[in-house]
Amino acid sequence: MSNNYETTVKTQGARGGTVSSDDGRLNLNLSVPKAIGGDDGPGTNPEQLFAAGYACFQGALGLVARQQGLKLPEDTTVTATVGMAKDDVSFSLNAKLVGHFPGMDHAQAQA
Repeated sequence: MSNNYETTVKTQGARGGTVSSDDGRLNLNLSVPKAIGGDDGPGTNPEQLFAAGYACFQGALGLVARQQGLKLPEDTTVTATVGMAKDDVSFSLNAKLVGHFPGMDHAQAQA
């Protein structure tokens, strides 16, 4: 299978540096959150960017709904909460997704 789209993002300076895309549309400063030992500066962080990536999940929900003969409400939202955990030897990411489907009954939303 070939890519329909691809992009490249360069990171410089790790968690306290910058990220920029090859097309110039993404150009952000990064800051390390205080909760993981940083200065909690004004920049974003990789976990926020990872959570924002779940925007495509809402598109996938719409596709599945259409395949099942359903239409998602216009004001449907998906909220992604991304966490970073650490034990003695490693880090791990976790994500929780919550969908809000105003006007849909619970069974339709679950389907």
